[in-house]
Amino acid sequence: MTAELVRGQNHPLPETRLEIRVSAGHPVLAGATLGDEQGRVAGAEWIAHPGAPSLPGVDVPGRSAADHRLAVDLDAVPGAVHRVSVLLALTGGAARFGALAAPFVAVTGPDGTEIASYTITGLDRESALVALELYRRQGAWKVRAMGQGYEGGLAALLGDQGLERPADLAATILATVTPEAQDAVPSRVPEPERVRHTAPPTAPDPAPATPPPTPAAGMGAGGPIDYSHPRRQPAPTPAPEPRQAPPVPVAGDASGWSMDERLYNQVWGMFEDLARTAAAYRSACDFAESRLDRELDEALTDYRARAGGANDAARAAARARHDELVGRAREVLDRDLAQLAAESEVVEPALPVAYARWDNPVWHAYRVPAEEPMAVRLGDLHLPERTDLRIPMLVRLPLERGLWVDSGRGHSEAAGLLDEVELRRLALDCAVAHAARLLAAHPAGGFTVHLVDPAGAGAAALAPLVETGAAAPPARGAAGVSAVLEQLTERVDLLQMALRGGAADALPPGLDTARQLLIVHDFPHGFDDRAVTRLRYLADEGPSVGVHLLMVAAREDAAAYGPLLDPLWRSLLRLTPVPDDHLADPWVGHAWSYEPPLLPPGSAILRQVLTQVAAARHGKQP
Repeated sequence: MTAELVRGQNHPLPETRLEIRVSAGHPVLAGATLGDEQGRVAGAEWIAHPGAPSLPGVDVPGRSAADHRLAVDLDAVPGAVHRVSVLLALTGGAARFGALAAPFVAVTGPDGTEIASYTITGLDRESALVALELYRRQGAWKVRAMGQGYEGGLAALLGDQGLERPADLAATILATVTPEAQDAVPSRVPEPERVRHTAPPTAPDPAPATPPPTPAAGMGAGGPIDYSHPRRQPAPTPAPEPRQAPPVPVAGDASGWSMDERLYNQVWGMFEDLARTAAAYRSACDFAESRLDRELDEALTDYRARAGGANDAARAAARARHDELVGRAREVLDRDLAQLAAESEVVEPALPVAYARWDNPVWHAYRVPAEEPMAVRLGDLHLPERTDLRIPMLVRLPLERGLWVDSGRGHSEAAGLLDEVELRRLALDCAVAHAARLLAAHPAGGFTVHLVDPAGAGAAALAPLVETGAAAPPARGAAGVSAVLEQLTERVDLLQMALRGGAADALPPGLDTARQLLIVHDFPHGFDDRAVTRLRYLADEGPSVGVHLLMVAAREDAAAYGPLLDPLWRSLLRLTPVPDDHLADPWVGHAWSYEPPLLPPGSAILRQVLTQVAAARHGKQP
């Protein structure tokens, strides 16, 4: 059964030798790029286009046409290739896809059996697009419906895939094209397979095994009307094959030089798969709803169908088609979510300390690392389609921006069930857990934590940091706040001047070269206008020289400053002490639900880790 894909939806490929058929109704250039797991293309030599139509495992047509066939052998692509992107670009004088019929692409097996198809709708001013993506996942290949268009044309598309000088490269590729709109026969079809005909130029060739339709008896030369899709060729019915089992998940099944890098890339591959799978399901449901509304409106406005119950039958049929579409979309979603859940069960226990949950036994074997990892885990992310499927939220090191643990209520239902005192306590507990992870991820002496607690209200929560020696006692009162901010501001100034002047070796002797984290509690208590200005300066300029903020505050507490502090909040990564769906994802439009990294009740692992960090910092055995 052919899978009719919607944008973002994926489908497993039962074959590795494939043919991709394109029908655009207007001359287009068809090509392909070979990319890594992130979709980055190493260079122009990894682009198949009419001027260089053959790459290992990929053959594309040598000219522009309205219809194309691309040959793909996924077993023959290099091992470093994880994505094959099929691209289309307009030629022949057309300026945008939105003025033309929607392009249609189909993936078929070597025997012509159609595996998946995709009609690329919703295009407007785009003149180039990525139609499909064949990608490797856990040793198996899948196809994903992309439909990603670019108003900037082929140059913008190539630039988005990481190629240098994309405008020059696009001009070179387009210059190799000889538009032949009057011949819609795919240029790479071998000569014996072509069928000479006298049909109009845009009509595709009939399949060799299908005879032309003959007029029905008594109907004259016109014959019956053929309502079949003009761009699809009927394929022979294949013999039923045993259904392939999904690939068995393996931890570290991603590219990378080390196991940490492979696991990091695998986690982000899971995040990407969940994002696109959920987006495809929502898109399919939205399409089904819009089609149902349209069909119901048409049934209501057709006065001729009101008699005899035809109107009721039309509405019932519309709802049945809606339910069928939603049901098929749900089946695909459940299949993909089940595979991701199986992968998560394998990957989670294999994660190293920096990526692991606090309840992972790997923490009991913690030792201070000799070098920092790629990232740290600052919580989990999930979507409402399956709340028990949680993807680790990994944040790259060094931090590119500061952190803000929001102690306000926000819009979270969980926060609304807690009183203000409990919510603030949880926020500071989370901040301490984040700080402990950052300390544990760095080599001995590579990370220093400063504490600001003007009123002393956070003494109990900050005790693990202070009592183990992982951090100095917090600064108190307005004078203490001012002294810490002045010290860190001077540090940022010195480091920036040294870096800009190329005189890093001229720094004052004794300057702590470790990265710095300032935890600010109870803001804005104890902060005057000068202190607030310095805080904003540290938030803006500090990360570039290794000085970071971790704010524990409620935005409404600083409302007296008005919009003055808006840039401060926007510059920080907002986290919460309770589950909240506040992490917006502009890529696919999801609002991810964030869950903080909670310590198991009664666990002493936090103090054990901090004790080792402090001992290593002072050159002692824990």
